[in-house]
Amino acid sequence: MTNTTLAIIGGGIAGLSAAFYAQQAGMDYTLIEASKRWGGKIRTETLETPDGDVLVEYGPDSFISQKPWALQLARELGLNDALLGTNDDQRRTYVLNNGQLRTLPDGMMLIIPTKFAPFASSRLISPWGKLRMGVEALVPARTDDGDESLAEFITRRLGREAVDKLAEPLMSGIYNADAERQSVMATFPRFRTLEKKYGSLTRGMIEAKKKRSPTNKPKVSTFMSFKRGMQTLTDTLVEQLTGRLYLNQQVVELEPVANGYQLSFADGTTQHAQSVILTTPAYVTARLLQPIMPEIAEQLTNIDYVDTGTMSLVYRKTDLDQLPDGFGLVIPRSENRRINAVTVVSTKFDHRAPDDLVVLRVFFGGSRTPQTMQHDDEIVSKIVRDELNTIYNITAQPIATRIVRSYQATPQYDVGHAERVNAMMDALPAGLMVTGSTYRGIGVPDCIHQSQQVIDQLKV
Repeated sequence: MTNTTLAIIGGGIAGLSAAFYAQQAGMDYTLIEASKRWGGKIRTETLETPDGDVLVEYGPDSFISQKPWALQLARELGLNDALLGTNDDQRRTYVLNNGQLRTLPDGMMLIIPTKFAPFASSRLISPWGKLRMGVEALVPARTDDGDESLAEFITRRLGREAVDKLAEPLMSGIYNADAERQSVMATFPRFRTLEKKYGSLTRGMIEAKKKRSPTNKPKVSTFMSFKRGMQTLTDTLVEQLTGRLYLNQQVVELEPVANGYQLSFADGTTQHAQSVILTTPAYVTARLLQPIMPEIAEQLTNIDYVDTGTMSLVYRKTDLDQLPDGFGLVIPRSENRRINAVTVVSTKFDHRAPDDLVVLRVFFGGSRTPQTMQHDDEIVSKIVRDELNTIYNITAQPIATRIVRSYQATPQYDVGHAERVNAMMDALPAGLMVTGSTYRGIGVPDCIHQSQQVIDQLKV
């Protein structure tokens, strides 16, 4: 393999983005991926059904536009016409509460109520829970920079019911995490910023809402995707990369040498690189760093991962008359269900299925329902259909299904995560860098932004 100035190991969104920004900077680079395909967890499949084709996502179905980096990258790639927002006129999210579907009140910003009437009339939160959340502005603010769990933070500011009904299913659900362990500083630092600046989350959210001045710019949905699915982004990146790209090449050893690093591959070949960027999961990065940086490798090994799964089910619309309007529901841990959430894909996005079909995507595994991951596909299918029957009274048989499992899928940002990551980054030697979902954000925009920052550091 030809020697290179920069070797990027890992061909998911972080590695592809790093290669793109390296190319923009005029760097000589090589991108190396151990598997047979590019894109990592981003993968879109066309599922054939008797009534027409349906798009199914294996990984993320969208990205958040308020973190601008994915949207910026898409536009740089010339994908503006391929972008697709959610059907916000049909936006409605339900929370399962004592077996009943309760609508998330209008005016909720994250989990903070900013409109009195919808919150006061909501049947999701008990009268005592509403009272406790309503006096949040009177709770003394914490002003230090110390970390705490998401559950500790929300309990302190808004009460325990807000953790159970809102924070745990909505916010920990994003990270497939345990709210009792999840670092608020690594996952939702904005909450602590609002608390320090305004003394109250409620005041802070209301002030932020007031400062949003109307503009003449076209409105962009909070969540964005692509008409042909999320894989459009990674496929287009690969098409526009002009460097050396290698699939089915596994790096088995990384050794410091004069003027850089030597990479050894499973097929016996080697490559010299002046700089190396590792975008691999923590457990893979740890194996490569163990011989040369055992302390960092140990810290990486201590980052837990959870297994996750989804089942996509396609129904004829005429069989689902009882399905309520909206994007789907989230399920608190306290409900003791065997699934975590449901997205009504065909309502959330256009271009996913023919008009006479409905696509549901059911989530399981993670920190909340790891037991569901242990079953084979036949049993998982029965569990999911039983849960849909219990929750939605769906008795019809789907006309097509797809079960996707992802093992060691999501890194867990436990309390103290950000501090540990900063220490690791500071300890890395010159010319060796790490990036990706392990470190400073698991979402698509976060991974893109981190890779952009890494390339900017190499340019200095």
